[in-house]
Amino acid sequence: MTPEEYLNGQVLLIDKPLKWSSFQAVNKLKYLLINKVGLPKKFKIGHAGTLDPLASGLLLICTGKFTKKISELQGQAKEYTGTFYIGATTPSYDLETEIDQTFTTEHIDETLIYETVKQFLGEIDQKPPIFSAIKKDGVRLYEHARAGESIEIESRKTTIHEFEITRIALPEIDFRVVCSKGTYIRSLAYDFGKAMNSGSHLTVLRRTKIGDYDVKNAIDITLFEESLSS
Repeated sequence: MTPEEYLNGQVLLIDKPLKWSSFQAVNKLKYLLINKVGLPKKFKIGHAGTLDPLASGLLLICTGKFTKKISELQGQAKEYTGTFYIGATTPSYDLETEIDQTFTTEHIDETLIYETVKQFLGEIDQKPPIFSAIKKDGVRLYEHARAGESIEIESRKTTIHEFEITRIALPEIDFRVVCSKGTYIRSLAYDFGKAMNSGSHLTVLRRTKIGDYDVKNAIDITLFEESLSS
């Protein structure tokens, strides 16, 4: 692809690796496009929706004139797959922090799991995790959390379009979720455990779709770099 094509606008489908931040992925592509394709240092590039470092999967990176499409792309429905660990919670609702509480799971069976799923379909109220980048009083929530401060987090409306259980092997439950912008799957994990009178946290998360874009058509960052060198 020529420098002009990148500047006129591209949506690059990247399969973000685990432990990379979305910011790191954008910076890596920016570096490659400047140094291997010859784009000017101040060309426009950005991602259409953050993916946590502990999640892998589809990251849409827009270049040039297509950076104007970012807000439109961010508003599209997203599909995720992953794993809930039932019977324990963590302060971050995922593996970023250690387990802080354990709960019984003896009462949990397939019937309860499938019945609980129904509670989360449609529009729901959801509180973002304290370990998130949302700002409250000008400070990011995770900064309050790391300082050991307790803070009241307001719930907000989100929509779960589809919620499918794909494997039950307690203490693990695998799932597929299609949801609206702003949904926290970590919070869904926490709330799901609570709704079963137990606890839960997220151990695996992969974003598989954003609107009509599918991770099956995405490229690994290393392969993208190799494609520029060939």
